[in-house]
Amino acid sequence: MKPLSELVRLGKRLRAVGFDDAPFEKRPGAPVSVSGIVCAGPRFEGMVWGQATVDGADATDTLAGMLLGSKFHPQVHLVLLDGVTLGGFNVVDLPALAERLERPCVAVMRRRPNLPAIAHAVSRLPDAERRLALIRKAGPIHEEGGFVFQVQGAPPGPIPAALAYLTDQGGVPEPLRLAHLIGLMWS
Repeated sequence: MKPLSELVRLGKRLRAVGFDDAPFEKRPGAPVSVSGIVCAGPRFEGMVWGQATVDGADATDTLAGMLLGSKFHPQVHLVLLDGVTLGGFNVVDLPALAERLERPCVAVMRRRPNLPAIAHAVSRLPDAERRLALIRKAGPIHEEGGFVFQVQGAPPGPIPAALAYLTDQGGVPEPLRLAHLIGLMWS
């Protein structure tokens, strides 16, 4: 598969999967549904569905299993996440996910996160240091092209163009927007 920067430079059609969690019961250990929406550009192509644990430690395994166990993995160029956590503070190991999927992984945020407030909230959970280390391990937060993101598995340079290509309206790439909507409907 060609590098993302080459696909963007050539103006090729990008396929991306966007993962988002559904509304969940705010009780540690409760299940949280996760939708993964595959789009070619801004057009819907398919869906994967899985389940993680609220405030658990299975986010990375859940996402990797959802995509690796599907027919979509060979087709996907880019993996998008709505932030770096699922179900509260079940933190995704972004570099490990990019390595396992052999695809660039991008945590997209609506605005720059308040890291001191996040650290304070995480400090009240078991295994707080591990969770905070994973948040830091996701890499620097970039603000470019109207997007706020962290990326692993690719340089940040081509990411704003890829996100813009995948965005129909507003500031949220279509795979993430649809994953959010479907999670709301199925919860």
